[in-house]
Amino acid sequence: MIYKIKTALISVSDKTNLIEFAKFLVKNNIKIISTGGTAGLLLDNKIKVKEVSEHTNFSQMMAGRVKTLHPKIHGGILGRDGIDDDIMHKHGIEKIDLVIVNLYPFADTIAKKDCTLDMAIENIDIGGPAMVRSAAKNFQRVAVVTNPTDYSTIEDAIQEKGGTDLLQRQLLSAKAFSHTAKYDGLVSNYLTSLDNNNKTLQFPRVLNMQYNLKQNVRYGENPHQNGAFYVLDNITQPCISNACQLHGKDLSYNNIADTDAALQCIRQFDEPTCVIVKHANPCGVASSSNITQAYDKAYATDPESSFGGIIAFNQALDKTTAENIIARQFVEVIIAPGITEDAIKIISTKKNIRLLSIENLNHSQKCLDFKKVNGGLLVQDSDDLLYDNLKVVSKIHPTKEQLDDLIFVWKVAKFVKSNAIVYGKNKQTIGIGAGQMSRINSARIATSKAVAANLEVAGSYMASDAFFPFRDGIDEAAKNHIKAVIQPGGSIRDDEVILAADNHKMIMVFTNTRHFRH
Repeated sequence: MIYKIKTALISVSDKTNLIEFAKFLVKNNIKIISTGGTAGLLLDNKIKVKEVSEHTNFSQMMAGRVKTLHPKIHGGILGRDGIDDDIMHKHGIEKIDLVIVNLYPFADTIAKKDCTLDMAIENIDIGGPAMVRSAAKNFQRVAVVTNPTDYSTIEDAIQEKGGTDLLQRQLLSAKAFSHTAKYDGLVSNYLTSLDNNNKTLQFPRVLNMQYNLKQNVRYGENPHQNGAFYVLDNITQPCISNACQLHGKDLSYNNIADTDAALQCIRQFDEPTCVIVKHANPCGVASSSNITQAYDKAYATDPESSFGGIIAFNQALDKTTAENIIARQFVEVIIAPGITEDAIKIISTKKNIRLLSIENLNHSQKCLDFKKVNGGLLVQDSDDLLYDNLKVVSKIHPTKEQLDDLIFVWKVAKFVKSNAIVYGKNKQTIGIGAGQMSRINSARIATSKAVAANLEVAGSYMASDAFFPFRDGIDEAAKNHIKAVIQPGGSIRDDEVILAADNHKMIMVFTNTRHFRH
């Protein structure tokens, strides 16, 4: 059913494009009722408007806390055609057909360093959500707009059909309820993050989150599972959620998860670096003077596992590197902070490769890390600390170049599933052992990977994501002539482990930071 708009109520904090939209409404003979600052702005721009207090014949009170909480407002919004006509006529309630409301900037307020509880409370909107909810409930007749981006949809509807149809109003209603749900969630998160003395807790007692559907995926981890990808609003740091796909098939569930893992790893490096990920684990990582050499070295770590992998770079993908990839490897996803036109043309010759571009990887923000479990959600700080304090515990001390290689393998180990063992040298991974129940088995796997790739383990640098509980891990490393080991330390047998390193004339560095990854 097309419903002609005769009266609009406008009360907005975000005044983007408001003047142009209000002029359009007036031009189409739509009466405007408005409040406070919004009414003042409209009047300053010579737009005819009726103030809410004039409409209700009741002055605002309590310093503006009560303005729109009145039967002539909510009755005008909630009134049903053919049901409430008589009661509306009896009380002189005029129908309101369009409600344009967005809410006090609560999120901006609490983000301020000097925000107090009183400031936060005063920025909790009451009348706004009430009007939005009333309008959204009565979508059979009323259209509600909570985002300026929807002004154009109302303009189009009026110009093309003379008013809004039921489907449009229902879709706007759903948006409106999502808008107020998110707002209430922000308020709840803030208030439940305060203890009895109004000091901020690390985690709120109740956690509210809102994600928007970005896309359905063909299936989940396996073909018999359905899957979808949801993202947060207003994401500022470059990530898989706001990456721009330039070419290729739609991303799959596993593509998204693996690309996220690749991006997290690549962010650790400043030099031109390539990370190749397979099933959420790095299988090859290398840094070099340019990304072409970095890719060649990363691929050489484990050509077998790189088949069907995800490739991430920390610099723009160029023509030469793209040619190298196409010439030797089947790849699912390539992601980089910028891609040259020549590289796009080369990758486009393979119709299925998903080519993604992101913005500068240097931008980052503090965030929480989540893991879903049945019936609950695990929440923690993101693992942003690389190491707490590097301490050489062996008799032999590393040179600067040796320490650089140790830090390189340590960065990689941070993103390998536990138990993690990483061998590398000259800023290239030589072998990676991941996700084993025994740390020694991870070391054996790392060795076997190196042998399979015809890479020399002897003289490599070794990283372990957690401490060695016994000296046997070091004895095993010595069999492969490992030159140096970097690990957190912290075992009750650290003295035995350090002694093993000294016995084998091996360098050992403690980081005092563990990096379990599950």
